[in-house]
Amino acid sequence: MVDLYKNGVYLVSGVEIVEDEKQLKQQLGKEISKEEAKKNTIAYGILESHNTSDNMEALEIKFDKLTSHDITFVGIIQTARASGLEKFPIPYVLTNCHNSLCAVGGTINEDDHMFGLSCAKKYGGVYVPPHQAVIHQYAREMLAGGGKMILGSDSHTRYGALGTMAMGEGGPELVKQLLDKTYDIKRPQVVAIYLDGKVAKGVGPQDVALAIIGATFKNGYVNNKVMEFVGPGVKHLSADFRIGVDVMTTETTCLSSIWETDQEIKKFYEIHHRPEDYQELKPGDVAYYDGLVYVNLSEIKPMIAMPFHPSNVYTIEEVNNNLEDVLHQVEEQAKVSLDGAVDYTLMDKIKNGRLYVEQGIIAGCAGGGFENICEATDLIRGKYTGADEFTLNVYPASTPIYMELVKNGVVADLMEAGAIVKTAFCGPCFGAGDTPANNAFSIRHTTRNFPNREGSKLQSGQISSVALMDARSIAATAANQGYLTPATDYADIEYKGQKYHFDEKIYANRVFDSHGQADSTVEIKMGPNIKDWPAMSALPDNLILKVVSEIHDPVTTTDELIPSGETSSYRSNPLGLAEFTLSRKDPAYVGRAKAVQVAQKAIESGSCPVDAFPELDSVLTTIRTKFAEVGEGNLGVGSTIFAVKPGDGSAREQAASCQKVLGGWANIANEYATKRYRSNLINWGMLPFITKENHEQLSFGLDDYLFVPDIKKAIAEKRGEIKAYVVGDELKEITLSVGDLTDAEREIILKGCLINYYRG
Repeated sequence: MVDLYKNGVYLVSGVEIVEDEKQLKQQLGKEISKEEAKKNTIAYGILESHNTSDNMEALEIKFDKLTSHDITFVGIIQTARASGLEKFPIPYVLTNCHNSLCAVGGTINEDDHMFGLSCAKKYGGVYVPPHQAVIHQYAREMLAGGGKMILGSDSHTRYGALGTMAMGEGGPELVKQLLDKTYDIKRPQVVAIYLDGKVAKGVGPQDVALAIIGATFKNGYVNNKVMEFVGPGVKHLSADFRIGVDVMTTETTCLSSIWETDQEIKKFYEIHHRPEDYQELKPGDVAYYDGLVYVNLSEIKPMIAMPFHPSNVYTIEEVNNNLEDVLHQVEEQAKVSLDGAVDYTLMDKIKNGRLYVEQGIIAGCAGGGFENICEATDLIRGKYTGADEFTLNVYPASTPIYMELVKNGVVADLMEAGAIVKTAFCGPCFGAGDTPANNAFSIRHTTRNFPNREGSKLQSGQISSVALMDARSIAATAANQGYLTPATDYADIEYKGQKYHFDEKIYANRVFDSHGQADSTVEIKMGPNIKDWPAMSALPDNLILKVVSEIHDPVTTTDELIPSGETSSYRSNPLGLAEFTLSRKDPAYVGRAKAVQVAQKAIESGSCPVDAFPELDSVLTTIRTKFAEVGEGNLGVGSTIFAVKPGDGSAREQAASCQKVLGGWANIANEYATKRYRSNLINWGMLPFITKENHEQLSFGLDDYLFVPDIKKAIAEKRGEIKAYVVGDELKEITLSVGDLTDAEREIILKGCLINYYRG
């Protein structure tokens, strides 16, 4: 089904895989170097055309367009304003698909929307009102273009199927683009995703995506690399199908994605009245890839990602045939994911020997596409969801899609079958809508199924589960009134293949587009709870860190670092949002961090940190046995957390900024799950420390103090290893590192955060 090549490969004429260089030379009748062949990937060409430096190994990228949603754009614009923003230098689209419910509490969501509209007018942007489109569908319909690059402040910024290299990053990276700066990275490796064969009837894009995620996530095969989709199987997939696979590449932890394009993608642009944005893309005659994932589409079966990660994949057939074993295994995994915080069971989902689920959802950038919903409807048409616990909710990804589904009768068919059809909204993807009952089980064609992604709250004793599935198998389950069923069980279904017509007037009549014209006379509308960032200090000469949280899970998600759904109303209020930091994983964290922070505040006000935080007295006494000069004027005090592999999941910068707001100076990890989380730490002036110590045998732990002497000098001098000490009755030396840092990243850390860096 999915095989990973151990080494790099050459792809000849876009179809033939050659592993051996000697064989390649004989076949071509000439020699081609690996470095030269690397330049023949699609990804290399796009990166080269957007690189502003003269060095293709150290890229300085300028993107064509930017996009954000209403959980992220307020903080981004506030940061950019504080750094000197006068006008959006490139098209910047502000969508409103996360805080669309306008729930009461924190910053009222509509205040954020009005902030966004006024900023689009003042700085020359585009504003998409709530319920018009989810961020990524709008980008597909209106922004993507062949050979272009888009940066978005959402991790699922993926438009590779349309020939656009897109990346999801934390807000500070968008701030850099808004200030006419660059996105600086080492040239990423490129891995071929070689598609072969044809999918079986009833198999959808989520099935293909989950199979790839299951094969690549845990071993890090494509981590921080570009996935390039090639091979003879591509031509057998519709544009919507490719888009559905592509958006899920984020869950492999890759950096970006790109696909070869053809007449099918050309037709997509023509349907959306943008034929000029199509560009044929394909690898050169001989292209070298740093790895290859072989996907036999013919062997893909309906898949399910069981709780609590998209990589926890099985075929639905496996689950149904080994039900008790699989459910027991998930329960055991949950003990780690949930830390035993709640009673969790799945065995009670077995009814009459089958798995019963209480909810089905087809939604968002992954599930809400036209083709997904049409084919799900073909399957359930004339059948009924029943009048018991099971419910089915469908969210078309944009109003143009919704309108076409109304016109072709799909909405009527869904409603007759018992489904509820709702407006474009990302809530089911991050826990802000359709939260199931306690201990309920939800199957969703969305992007993630982390703990609490369905909206439950561990801290309130509530938990429910999400499994990811394709829309077709969700519809098959709905047709069976809640009993888990693969779509392939309905072999007699006729999929109509409805034609899509895009109505551009829907956006033309409702979306504000400045066409790049800024109006400096516009007053920004600031709701009472939209707050500026608090002042942040520069990196001190020496640093005392208290370990205030210690996480030994194999991977820590950004959802666990800062929750998603229940914090949405506070995303524009740094201090209010910070109160939720690690609330799902370590509820005591905020109190511990604040207790340490008083020492740094005392230093900043010119007071004695020991007077404010007496337990520092003995710590400083021990430190001065070896470093007598440490004290007034050359010392900072803050907190740090240890996590084995933090940062999987969302691009949200608040996973880092909330720690900084609470006095955090560093993270310590064995490795970072994603580049974007590490970048967020750096952009908020936090040290991304790495330790080689085994997490089960650390020389430090919760409530321990670490002393890092000459840290400012170490960063400035680009030291690879940094000497630090565990402070007990005596000093115990340890070694930390910060990995590779660009000169700009070092300067940002030295200044204390990106805002300080641009203020000068």
